[in-house]
Amino acid sequence: MTDSAPWRVLVVCVGNQCRSPLAERLLRARLGVAGSELLVTSAGTRGPAGMPMDADAAAQLGRLGGDADGFLSRRISPAVLAEQDLVLTATRHLRTEVLRMAPRLMRRSFTIVELAQIIRTEELHGLAPRALVAAAATRRARVTADLDVADPIGASLEVHRQVADQLADCVDQIAGALRVQP
Repeated sequence: MTDSAPWRVLVVCVGNQCRSPLAERLLRARLGVAGSELLVTSAGTRGPAGMPMDADAAAQLGRLGGDADGFLSRRISPAVLAEQDLVLTATRHLRTEVLRMAPRLMRRSFTIVELAQIIRTEELHGLAPRALVAAAATRRARVTADLDVADPIGASLEVHRQVADQLADCVDQIAGALRVQP
């Protein structure tokens, strides 16, 4: 990470309309990111580009203190992945898709649940982002939780709420660890 280049975090789901934009915008809000030190974005593996956030997901984002204004979906690509310092996926399957496109991200990609649990159980706070990711990669085998976040698209409001709460818990863990940058 150079002094002028932000450290880049990408959140990935299928359509980039529910889980990944919700996590992206919550992470930005929790970090207070203005784009100078950490740049948090999101993308989807299969969804159409240029779509607004799903209305139910956007409502949950608002409930949790985030803002969906101006969000437009985009598709993941090898060029987008090449720029990332950390990739957080909604599921293990999506992480596999990311790694097929960019194998060099093996030690810098996690499901969002996985990284949150590693941070929670291993107490990896106080490390610079790059050191945090390196330390988390060595502890990956210790994770025992279900690593996937369910896709709420087309589901009930209760499912949207559950998914949003799960993502918020993960984001709070990750933001708490990333916030301190010695």
